[in-house]
Order: sequence, then structure tokens, then C-alpha cells
Amino acid sequence: MSESLIKSVQDMLNEEKWTRATISNYSISNFKELDSILRDAKQANCIDEIKALCDEHLSHTKNSIIALYISGISALSRQLLDDSALISLISIFIDNHKNPIVEYLCVRMLDYGESKFALRTLADCYKESDDEKIYDIWERLVKIDYEEADITKQLAEKYEKDGEMEPAVEFYKKALYRYINRKQANAVKEIWSHLVALIPDEIDFFYHVQRKISKIMGDDRSAMLMQEVYEYYKTKQEWATAIDILKIILGYDDKDSWARKEIVECFRGKHAGHSQLDEYIRASNLNQSWRNVFEAIAEFEKHISFDAGNFVYHRSWGVGRIASVKNDEITIDFAKNRGHTMSLKMGVSSLQTLSKDHISVLRAIWKKEKLYDKVKSDITWALKTIIKSYDNNCDLKKVKAELVPSILTANEWTSWSTKARKILQEDPSFGVNPTNIDLYVVRDRPISIEEKLFNEFKAQKNFFARIDLLMMFSERAEPDSEYFAEMFSYFAGYLKAFNQVNEQVIASYLVVKQLVAKHPHLNPGLHYNFAELFSEIEDPSSVYIALKDSGLKRSYLQDIKNFLINWPDIYVKLFPSVLSVDIIQSLVLDGYTEKVQTLADLCFDNYRDYREGAIWFFKNSQEAEWFKELNIPYEKQLITLIHILDITYREIANHRETTENRKINRQVLNILFGKDALLENYILKSDVDTITRIYTLIDDVKDLDPSLKMNLRNKILENHKGFKFFGSEEKTVVSRGLIVTSRMLEEKKKQLQQIIEVEVPANSKEIGFALSLGDLRENAEYKAAKERQNILNTTATRLQEEIDRAQTFDPTTVTVIRVSFGTIVTLKNNDTGLDETYTILGPWESDPDNKIISYMSPFGNAILNHREGENLTFTINEKEYNYSIKNIAAASF
Repeated sequence: MSESLIKSVQDMLNEEKWTRATISNYSISNFKELDSILRDAKQANCIDEIKALCDEHLSHTKNSIIALYISGISALSRQLLDDSALISLISIFIDNHKNPIVEYLCVRMLDYGESKFALRTLADCYKESDDEKIYDIWERLVKIDYEEADITKQLAEKYEKDGEMEPAVEFYKKALYRYINRKQANAVKEIWSHLVALIPDEIDFFYHVQRKISKIMGDDRSAMLMQEVYEYYKTKQEWATAIDILKIILGYDDKDSWARKEIVECFRGKHAGHSQLDEYIRASNLNQSWRNVFEAIAEFEKHISFDAGNFVYHRSWGVGRIASVKNDEITIDFAKNRGHTMSLKMGVSSLQTLSKDHISVLRAIWKKEKLYDKVKSDITWALKTIIKSYDNNCDLKKVKAELVPSILTANEWTSWSTKARKILQEDPSFGVNPTNIDLYVVRDRPISIEEKLFNEFKAQKNFFARIDLLMMFSERAEPDSEYFAEMFSYFAGYLKAFNQVNEQVIASYLVVKQLVAKHPHLNPGLHYNFAELFSEIEDPSSVYIALKDSGLKRSYLQDIKNFLINWPDIYVKLFPSVLSVDIIQSLVLDGYTEKVQTLADLCFDNYRDYREGAIWFFKNSQEAEWFKELNIPYEKQLITLIHILDITYREIANHRETTENRKINRQVLNILFGKDALLENYILKSDVDTITRIYTLIDDVKDLDPSLKMNLRNKILENHKGFKFFGSEEKTVVSRGLIVTSRMLEEKKKQLQQIIEVEVPANSKEIGFALSLGDLRENAEYKAAKERQNILNTTATRLQEEIDRAQTFDPTTVTVIRVSFGTIVTLKNNDTGLDETYTILGPWESDPDNKIISYMSPFGNAILNHREGENLTFTINEKEYNYSIKNIAAASF
């Protein structure tokens, strides 16, 4: 069927060429016939061949109607985002005024996703025929064309005329943003004024837009527009907002005499009942043009907060309440210093004023139980109270400092803070500081999810965290928002100018491609593809590792496979660094099993260079058929891991790539000696020769914890009585921990329990009693109790550390071949001719008076590991010793 279809299309192209069919001969039915052919081609799976045929035909017959249509629709159906053929085709029929066909072709384009060209052309068709459908087309157009302002404004005017104010306002806002970007001052002024009339209470919107106007069109224009908003809030006597607006205007021009005069009037309105208002205005020189306006405002606001009933904070006396202000003297009631007086000047310089709902004030005037209950039951209230207490800029560290331990315990904070983080993220009453993602602010009016995510995006400095926010915006908010366009353009910008292809360029490409697939209108018109970008990457492995998001990593690997002919070889090179199961599965499923087997063989044979690869194959491929076919002996795999263990220990000791080697070392230890006990299970099922071979390798790993060797040795002896260990196995296994008897371990645990559960609580009561006696400087009871506390803490810490290091000695493993833990050794003193007998145990059991010595003591260490019949000479504390070992026997336990 496919061959006949291809031939049929070839015949149609030839007939079109030979007959030189005119445009007037075409009708919509002709294109519907071509659609039928495309459907048949899809079923026959020969779309690519037919498209290639049409593309070749267009190379010499560029205006072929049939070839343009089939090639264009084929490209869109494969989501190639290449609409050039259909644009050329539609332009031909536009030039020949064939509007019905133009409309049909535009609709066909839109079947595969939104297109600015198709929508504009369709709108022109409807405009000529005065068709009401034009408004639907306009709405679709402005959603994908972020530069279209005039149509956006016309839509706003239509909705307003129809009395639908909510969509009208949204379209006016969109139009305003777009006129700002186009720097069309008159249009900006017109829509701004109209929005001030329609939605004057949306002050956060005007704040945001004025910042954008200032950045793009200049401070003067922004200040002029904010005057309109100011007049509304002044008329409503919302003094706080009016003052904020005037501060913005003065921030653009601190010499603005009108704004300076207005702010004085607003301060008079806000503090109309203040007893010292006129005096503070005069003292701050707010009315004097020679004084820096912001210095004058700061001084005035500092003074005006000093009035009867207001709260202040002193670093020594804490929170106090102003009882009265008379002339230049204030009287303050502190908790432990009531009726304290000072000059106003001194108060202004030494006291911090606090609002009535400041957390420090509430802590001072509320009962602890009331504050505790409120904080626990109303987390949102607690967050708002604390954040506002820090000038509406606060991170969670400061929140914790205010609550723990004065109100909440550390354990209560853990669950409380988890709920608080969720509230801060989801509650529209909270936002973030635009310059610091860690600082939270409280909003007077709820913030939209779009603006909340946008603010977090602006404050976030981490590149990959910004990707997370962009994708979150795409899922949870309106992607046709102006905020989304600005966020998207940040990453699109990485693809327009770069000197080197790194992880940020690749990540931007992957993100842009993903979003364009979902929203085709976002296509920034890139002039290169993934293969071209990849060819400029210096180290593909490092780029993969640097991509912090797992989804981006998968996309990176998928694009390598989709767009690079030699992807199997690239995958093989990537694997030792990437260690991705996706790579192995893709190679196996696509028939490249032999490459995977060669890679696995390489990793085991060259484990020094590919140690992580060998570990990965051991852990993940045991049950895979392709791995079983390799027939790598299990013993060889285990021996490879033992060698890797030895290598990492030596490199750690030599301070070579310590962090990476520690990570690999932990992996191997967990495999060999973890809960599955793979090494032990294999050894216990093996013959004597295999046991000897593997255990010898384990014993040669110098820095392996001897307790692991001891445990393995014991298991071997349990299953193979009389098994002979050679070389270093005859030596005492001295753990880097502490070898102890089970009896002494239990005693030490009881001793620690006594300290923690009995002696420490008793000592705490002693300290509490001593504190109640008053002056600590002359309090002997307090000093004694504190000294006792230090001794108890030190003892408990030391005991806990020793118990953690303790390795219980197994008496059944005692060996009398050499002096070792658990042996009784008889020594002949060659200087006196007398025999001396000692029992070798650990420091916990040491009792020199009864001839029990620690293997860790200088004397014990000197005789340790020596055989019967050996002569020993050694020096301890400048004293010479000369012994012969007469006998070694096992101690009884």
C-alpha cells in the first residue's frame, strides 16, 4: 500500500507540473482529498517518505500547491514546529484573494496547535466579513503573542462595554504591560488612568507596574503616574498607603517639593491625635527643604512613636510602656524599673519602639500559657506576628529564635515548623523578599499565585531552583501571564548568546523545548538543534552530573538517543560516570547487548579505573540475562569488590579524592558486610581452598576494621573446626574499637544508666536550689553543684563513647599460639630468675594488683602477639625489662 501511495503522490506532483494548474482551479475539496491521502499514508506508515518526496519537489518547484500542503501538514503532525511550507501556501492564496481557502488552511494549521500567523490571518478574514468569531480568534492570539497590545486593548474595551468587568480588567492589565514593553507612553498613560478608576484598591498591582515603568521608561514617568494613585488614597484618608506612595515618588526625586509638602500633610492626618505632633514635625525639619527628606522622615517616624501607651525596648530592662510624655521628658514603666524617666533625646537614641502586637510585647504582657496556646493553635497568626516584628522581613531562623525554647520545645518546633513552611509556601498572605528567597514578608492583600511564584523566581539566585519555579508556574498558574513570559525569557536568553555549551545552556534548551511542546507559541525561534549543541560540549559526563533535576537528566539522555546517530557509543562512554539504569536498558532493548557486556567486562577487568561501574553492575545486574551470559564467576566479582575496598582505604590514607573514596568505600562495605552478609554467606558455603583464598585477601586489607575480620574468622571456625589461619591471622585481632568482656560491658551500661537517670536529675535539683539562694558570686552551693554537673557530663560522655566503640570478645575464639586477649601468660624474669603470671584483658577489666593487665597498656602491648619460648627486651618509663615467655594458656570466663 505504501508504494502505491508514494507513486500516487508522485503522479499528482508530475501532473500539477505538466498541466501548470492555476490558482483559480483549486477549491477546499482539493485539500480535503490531500487530507485523505495523508490519513492513508499515516496508516501505511509512509508519511516520512511522502514528505521527503514533496520536499525534493519543492527544491525546484517552490510554489507547488500539493507539495507545500503535504510537506507542511506532515511537519506539523510530527510536531517539528516548522510551518514555513503552510505559511508560503497561505500567502499564495491571500495574494489571489481566495479567502475561503485561506480560512480553511488556517484552521488546518490550528488543528496542530496555536500559530500567530494562522490566527492573525484568520482574524483578517473575519474582519473583512464582519464576523463575530473574530473576538474568539483575538483572545487566542493575545494569549500566545505577548507583544500584541492593540488587540488586547480592543478586547478589554469590548468586555467593558458588555459589562463584563473581570475579563475587561485582565485585558487592560495585559495591554498595559505590553505598551510598557513597547515604550508607548501615551497608551501607557491612558490605560493606567483607566485602571486607577476601575481598580484603585489593587495597590500591589500598581506598585509592581510602576517598578516596571521605572525600569523601562524612566523614573520621571513612573513618579508622575503614581500621583494619580496617591490622590485616591489621600481622598480615602488611607494615610499609610498614601505615605508609602509619596516615599516612592520622593525616591525617584528627593527634591520634589510637591511630594514633600504632601507627606507632611499625610503625617498630620495619620497622627492627628498625637500630643507632640507639631513639635516632632518642627524638630525633624520635615518642612525645611535644606534637610535631606529621608533623614527628616526617619527622624520624624522615630520621634512620633514616642507617645503615651506605646511600647519600647531597652537592651538591659527589656520591654516597657510609655506612661507619659511631657515636654522633653518621658516616663516609662519597665517590668523591674517602673516610673523610669529620661529625656526624649536619650529615649530616641537608646530605645527601640515596638508595635502593640510585636512578639516581644506579647511575650511581656501575655501569660506564657496564653501565648503558647495561641502559637500552637494558630500558626498563621504566629508567623505574621513574628515576621512583622522584624520590619516585615524575616527568615525561619529568626522565627525559631523567637519561639525556641522560650515558647516551644525543640521537639515541638520540628512539627510546628513543617506546618509553617507549608503555610508560607501556599498562603497568599505571605510572599518573599524580591532580593532574598529566604526572607518572608506579610502581604496586606492576598497575592496571586502568579505573582507569588514570580517574586520567588526573582529572589531565587540558584539557576536550577529557578527551573523548578518555572515548571511549577506552568503547572499551577496561568501560562499566558506576563509573569510567565518574563520567567520563560530568562532561559530563552541563555540560548541566544553563549560562548560555551555548559549545563546551564543544555538545561535551558531542554526546558524551553519541553515548554514549547506544551505551548507552541512560546517557540523563541532557535537556529540550531540538540545535535549542534551537543557537538560543542567538552565533557558530556560532567554536564549530565551538573544537571540537578532528574527529569532534565532523563531528557538529556533521551535527546542523545533521539538526535545523535552514534548514541550507543556515547551512552557507553557516559555510563561509568553517569551510572544510569536508563542507559543500560536503552542499549539492551535496542539490541546493543554486546556493547553492554563489553562495558561490564571492562569495569570488572579494569576495576581501578572503573570501580563505581563494577559496583553498579554487581548490585543491579545479577539477575539480568545478558549479565548471566557473561559468566563472570561470582568469586571474581567478590574479589573485585575486595580489591576496590583495599584501593579506597589506601587512597583515603594518602588523602587522594577522600570524599569520593569514602563514598565508594561505604558502598562496598555495605555490600560485603551489610545486613545481607554476602561475603560471609558465600564463604560459609565454599570449600577450604576458596575460604583460604578469600580470607587471605580480606586479611590483607590493612585498614579494614579488625572487628569485621574477627567476626568473619569466628564464623569460619564455627563451620570448619580446626581451620588453620596463616600469617597475620595468628595475631590478636585488635579492633580500632575497644575489646571488652560481656560482663564488663553490662556493668558499664548500668553505670551510664545510673548517671543519666539518677545522678543527673539529682544534680539539676541541687543547681535549682542553689539558684534560689540568690547572688551567684558568693554562692558556694551553686559552684559545687555546677562542678558536679561538669564531672557527670564528662563521665557520661566518655562512657557513651567507649560503649559505642566496644567489641564484645568471644571466648571460643581465644588462641594460645600467641599472647592475645583472653590468655594467661607465664613469663620468666631473666633479671631475677622468678616467674610472673599475667592475664591479658582490656582496660575495663584491668587490675594490676591482681596481675590483670590491659592489652592497650605499655606492658601489655609489649608482650602482645609474641610466642612461647621467645625472649623479650623492652623499655617502659626508662626501665629495662628482660623476659622469656614460658607458657600461654586460655583464661577462664
